[in-house]
Amino acid sequence: MNLRSIVWKEMWERPTAMLTSVTAILLGVAALVAIRHVTVFSEREVAHQLETLGANILILPKAATLQDYYSADLNGQTLPEERVSQVLMASLPGVEKLSPKLCVPTQYDGKDVILTGILPQTEFQAKAAWQSVSMFSIKKHVGCTKVHSDSAEDASPEALATSRTIRELGDHEVVVGADTAARSELKTGSSLVLFGEKFRVVAVLPSTGTVDDGRIFAHLHTVQRCTKAGEVVSAIEVLGCCEDAAGDLVPQLSALLPDSKVVTVSQVVQTQVGINRLMARSSVFVLGVLVIVGGTTVASSISANVRERRREIGTLMALGAAPGLISRLFLLKAFWLGIAGGVGGCLIGIAAAVFLGPYWAGVSVAPLPLLALVAVAAALAVTLLAAYWPARRAARLDPCTCFQEV
Repeated sequence: MNLRSIVWKEMWERPTAMLTSVTAILLGVAALVAIRHVTVFSEREVAHQLETLGANILILPKAATLQDYYSADLNGQTLPEERVSQVLMASLPGVEKLSPKLCVPTQYDGKDVILTGILPQTEFQAKAAWQSVSMFSIKKHVGCTKVHSDSAEDASPEALATSRTIRELGDHEVVVGADTAARSELKTGSSLVLFGEKFRVVAVLPSTGTVDDGRIFAHLHTVQRCTKAGEVVSAIEVLGCCEDAAGDLVPQLSALLPDSKVVTVSQVVQTQVGINRLMARSSVFVLGVLVIVGGTTVASSISANVRERRREIGTLMALGAAPGLISRLFLLKAFWLGIAGGVGGCLIGIAAAVFLGPYWAGVSVAPLPLLALVAVAAALAVTLLAAYWPARRAARLDPCTCFQEV
C-alpha cells in the first residue's frame, strides 16, 4: 500500500469531514471566481462604452433635461454659437475636438426626420480667430492614457456614426442615417430637397441603434440659414480624454459657461462604475472569507484527523516511518482537498458568471483561464498552509505516548 492509497482510504472512510472541508473551499472559490469574472467583463464594457461613444461631454442649454445621451440635443432649447469660441479660447487641457450641432424637426418624403446641422472639423482650422488659439494643438492632459487619435477611418463621412464628428461636409451635402435611408430609398449619390434647397447624399451611416438612425446631417451654417434659426446651436459635443472627462474637465467647463449645462457620459455609466468598485471590494472580502473559513475548516479537519489517528501514526513510526512521511500523509490529504474544492469552485463560479452575468451587470461573460488557475492555486495554497501545523505536530508525536493511550 503506497502513500496515495493510504490517503484515499482515509478520506473515503470519513466522508463527512472530507465533504465539509471541500464544501467550505468550493463555496469560497465559486463566489470569488464568479464575482471576479463579472467585475472584469463589466469593467471592460464600461471602458468600451467610453471609447466607442465618441463625444463624452455635452454642453446644453441651462433649461435642457437630459433624458438620453444621444437625444439630449432634441430639447428645443438653443445656445449661442459663440459658446464654441469661448471653449476654444479657454484652451482647457483634455479638449480634443468640438462638434456643435443644431437639430430641427422636419419632414422628408412624408416622414418625420431630424435635420441636424453639424460643423465639420475643417471649419475650425479655417477660422483665423480659432487658428490663433491653436484649437487642434491644445495641451492634452499629461497623465491621460486614453487620448483619441485621428485615423484614416475617422476622415470618412461614415465615421460620424462612432466619432460623432465629421472631417469635411459641403454646403449642399448631407449624410443620412440608416433608417431614413432605408425608408426613403436613399443611397450615396442620391439627391433630396429640404427647405427648398437641393442636397446630395455623400454617405449613409451604418445602423447604430440610436436616434442618429433617423437623422439627416448637413452643414451647420446651411441648416441655420435654411431654417432661419440664426447663429445658435442645440448642443456642443466635446470629445475629450476619457480620464479628463471623468475628472476636472466638466467642472472647468461648467465654470467657463455658467449659463449652460455640462454633462458627461461618465455620469451615464457612473452607476455601473460604482457597482464594479463594490464587486471588486467584495471579491477581496470573499478572498478573506476563503482564507479564514476554508483555512480554519481544513486545519480543524486535519487536527481532528491527527487526534483520531494517533495509534495508527504511532504504529507507522514504530515500523520505521520517518517524520517526513507522516507529514506528507496529511499534506497530501490537504492537497487533494484543495484541488477538489478549487477545481469544483472554479467550474461552479464560471458557470454562474456566464449564465447570471447578463442579469447581474448586463454584460456577457466568458471564461478567463488565467483567473481560474489563480483561484485554484489560491485554494491549494490555503489548504496546504492550513494543514501544515497539524501535519508538523503529527510528525512530532512520540510512538510510546501514542501506544499508552487507550
